[in-house]
Amino acid sequence: MAVFVALGAFLMTLAGGWTAQRVTDRRHLVLGLAGGLMLGVVGLDLLPEALKTAGGEVFGVPAALLLFVAGFLLAHLVERLLAARQASHGGEETNGRAPEVGLTAAAAMVGHSAMDGVAIGAAFQVGEGMGTAVALAVVAHDFADGFNTYTITSLYGNARRKALTMLFADAAAPVVGAASTAFVTIPAGLLGSYLGLFGGVLLYLAAAEILPEAHHEHPARSTLLCTVAGVLFIWLVVGIAS
Repeated sequence: MAVFVALGAFLMTLAGGWTAQRVTDRRHLVLGLAGGLMLGVVGLDLLPEALKTAGGEVFGVPAALLLFVAGFLLAHLVERLLAARQASHGGEETNGRAPEVGLTAAAAMVGHSAMDGVAIGAAFQVGEGMGTAVALAVVAHDFADGFNTYTITSLYGNARRKALTMLFADAAAPVVGAASTAFVTIPAGLLGSYLGLFGGVLLYLAAAEILPEAHHEHPARSTLLCTVAGVLFIWLVVGIAS
């Protein structure tokens, strides 16, 4: 059942990527929406879950928040290192961005989607009701995952073929993750730590890359409205699933 539900996530991820691909003539709106979806996923989904499951404090600060900050700094460090490496080797950048950063970020999205599949499988092990609730949440927000994966890969100047490859990898990841729960069980604390770290990475991409680019050439009210719509969509998904 978990793998069957994950197939729904597969199709929803592809639908999100297809949508991002089809509206390239409104690139600023796509980026604005992607930034809102990322912000909503981080603030309304990943962080609350990380705080619930990571547990413990380090010098008075929840471990999940420390990992969240570490993820943000890690994304910034990786981007700077890859950009410097690209420049030192005479490689080209796209608007000051190294294409490898986009591929690395998309790979992180693939890893997150695999964990979504693990969450579906683990929930069905607890019970059918729990599995259904988690599955609805994952399938709904996998549209955003597919949308963001294609957008991030393309934003950093990668060819359409690479963007599609990462999109299909992201779509297949929940199916692989769900199937893996037949053999592996991930401790809740470890999962919470991962969510905190990934949330920091995603927030960096939204705040430092996606949203500034969305408003760079088209500082329009419609772009801002798309960002707000992305956040509201994730809030709706989280509310329905809870």
